Amino acid sequence: MIGILDYGAGNLGSVSYAFLRIKAKSRIVKTPDEISQCSGLVIPGVGAFKTGMAGLKPMKEAVIEFAKSGKPLLGICLGMQILFEKGTEGGDTAGLGIIKGIVEKIAAPKLPHVGWNQVKQVKSSKLFAGINDNSYFYFVHSYVCKPKTLESIAGSTDFYGQFASSVEQDSIFGVQFHPEKSGEAGQRMLKNFWRMVKNGSYTSD
Repeated sequence: MIGILDYGAGNLGSVSYAFLRIKAKSRIVKTPDEISQCSGLVIPGVGAFKTGMAGLKPMKEAVIEFAKSGKPLLGICLGMQILFEKGTEGGDTAGLGIIKGIVEKIAAPKLPHVGWNQVKQVKSSKLFAGINDNSYFYFVHSYVCKPKTLESIAGSTDFYGQFASSVEQDSIFGVQFHPEKSGEAGQRMLKNFWRMVKNGSYTSD
């Protein structure tokens, strides 16, 4: 069962429906006990880092423990950003600290970065299995993740310079784009995540 985390950051409906379309077993979770019972966890989200972390506070330790368990976890958009140590939107705010690095505003003359853009696959990842390199995914964001180590980066995208649009660390995955809104490529990605949850196989090939 995939748990879709409800921490007040929205986007639950579209993510739930995306998993329903691929016949994946999922449900909304909002308590530490519910999180611990899941075989996989998705942290969706839209909005600001500070607000997201405030909503996540009652479940913060449960999410960190889930990440340590070795079961697959996928952060989407804001859900990817809060995996990091710190966000700077609206002032410095501590994140989950699961992945080393910070989240900063994109140095671009016009924001947000909205629409379809390509993702270059930086390393082999089961999340991208069967997805062509440089496939297009749908983005909506003004801040980007800056991992401390290049080894954490699974995909990159160009928007006034390259940024990490996908990260991977053991059984932890993050995507800055929205796979649930990204057509066939996004659907394949969610199928890949569901397959990892069912098979218990999380690491890259």
